[in-house]
Amino acid sequence: MRRTARWLTAVNTISAPRVSSQRSRVDAVFDRMVHRAEHQAEADSGVAREFVDSYRFLMREVAKQDTLSVVGWQGFIDDLTRRMTNHLRVERLITEYPEIAREPIERPIVVVGLPRTATTVTHKILIQPEGNRAPLMWELMNTHRGDIDPKLRDKLIKDAQTMASLASKASPVWDLIHPMNALQPEECVFALPHGYQFITRATMPAYRRWVDERDYTEDYEHLKRVLQVLQWHQPRRRWVLKSPFHLFNLDVLLKVFGDAQIVWMHRDPSTVMGSWCSLVETGRALHHRTYDPSKIGPEWLDIFGKGVSKARGVRSAASRERFVDVPYHTFTADPHGLMPKLFAQLGMEWTDAEESNLEQVLARPGMRRSHEYHLSRYGIELDDVEEAFGDYGRLGF
Repeated sequence: MRRTARWLTAVNTISAPRVSSQRSRVDAVFDRMVHRAEHQAEADSGVAREFVDSYRFLMREVAKQDTLSVVGWQGFIDDLTRRMTNHLRVERLITEYPEIAREPIERPIVVVGLPRTATTVTHKILIQPEGNRAPLMWELMNTHRGDIDPKLRDKLIKDAQTMASLASKASPVWDLIHPMNALQPEECVFALPHGYQFITRATMPAYRRWVDERDYTEDYEHLKRVLQVLQWHQPRRRWVLKSPFHLFNLDVLLKVFGDAQIVWMHRDPSTVMGSWCSLVETGRALHHRTYDPSKIGPEWLDIFGKGVSKARGVRSAASRERFVDVPYHTFTADPHGLMPKLFAQLGMEWTDAEESNLEQVLARPGMRRSHEYHLSRYGIELDDVEEAFGDYGRLGF
């Protein structure tokens, strides 16, 4: 399976000297990124100095990647600049309009679970009721108040769609693995400043140790501020969020969103890890001239094994009503029987309209994506998966 377009090989070869030169001057490159973010956000970076400094640290770790391709290097520059711009803009808006910070984010639903456990399709079903709402990709990337100029809104949507389209052009399999659209709901990782999502692109041991020990309270406070900005002067609806990476920080999430309900999708990890490693490999192929797929499995088995263990600990100490379990095989075998029960547990009414919405979501192209993968390619075997997750894979999910 070819993971990158053929033209990328030539581009990466030609651009290697330029990337190497820029990596050696990473602080100067980062200073330009900050200046650009300040200009676009119309805000001084001093209002979020600790946040900006944390991205300087991340960018320095990125610069240590000897095999980084021009797509990988420029991708990090563009992504972190965009994230800094958005962060500074949100801070500026709340400073200018303090009432934004008083917007209540009530009873949000958060879909979590290991990757490839039907979190996406479940999320799509839960956002269908008129009273529910999910942040769209362009909103997470370019958070503005709801009454922004329509021309600016169109530009921001176009910019987000351009980024999504570039991924598809660079990788023939990207749309099979994680299709993106600026006007569709997207994962919260776009609004979370830090996390393991960056490690999908590169193995960065120092950054991995840093995120392992990080207090994510400020990250989730920022996510909340993003939702408050999007909600301000708009009809209040129930937010429905989704990301596998929330598993690592359920304690902080439940603290910041005090009345959140967690929908935890469950599936045997042995059927998940190969597919996830395949997704990571595509990210590595885009970001590096060369890479070793056999190193992907052990790294992510450790990350997710520890993540699930931590999440289960949080779950055991939390109130039972905060969590709703959804076994993958029950969902795929009988979605029409399961979804009304899930809605009831979330305090939502199941109507004929919801039944129709379910049919439409299940019928959409891409709902049953598949791609090839083998555990052995990624340096792990079934026994390794079972050892990493302990009894979680034997709980009948």
